[in-house]
Amino acid sequence: MASDVDAATELLARGGVALGLAAIALIHFLDLFSKLDETPYLGVAYIVLIGAALVMAARLVRGAGRRWWVAAAALAGMTMAGYALSRSVGLPASTVDIGNWEEPLGLASLFVEAVVVALSLYAFGVVGKQERAAVASDGSAR
Repeated sequence: MASDVDAATELLARGGVALGLAAIALIHFLDLFSKLDETPYLGVAYIVLIGAALVMAARLVRGAGRRWWVAAAALAGMTMAGYALSRSVGLPASTVDIGNWEEPLGLASLFVEAVVVALSLYAFGVVGKQERAAVASDGSAR
């Protein structure tokens, strides 16, 4: 029974994180063209982020090992750190956003990224518990 609950929890987490990663991609796509004009290297970073988020989302939909949960949490966490840096000390050749903490797309992005980090880390624990249970049951069957 517990493994059924864990499997259902993992399935829901996979869907939630995949949707969150797709939302991160969408939010950054909406800001992409202005970034390419203002600060081209940030535009390129957005393209890489969008691609990575979509690849991870697709991988999570198909099923995921623990490394994909860590990757999703890391991607979202690094994106949050980039937002904090751009609003606090600024980024090279891009200081226009210093102090602009209430920008709506940025706040939406932070919210989604925090959800992705939390769900990914939770799922990482659930998947680890399932793997440990599988190893224990294999060992006891011998």
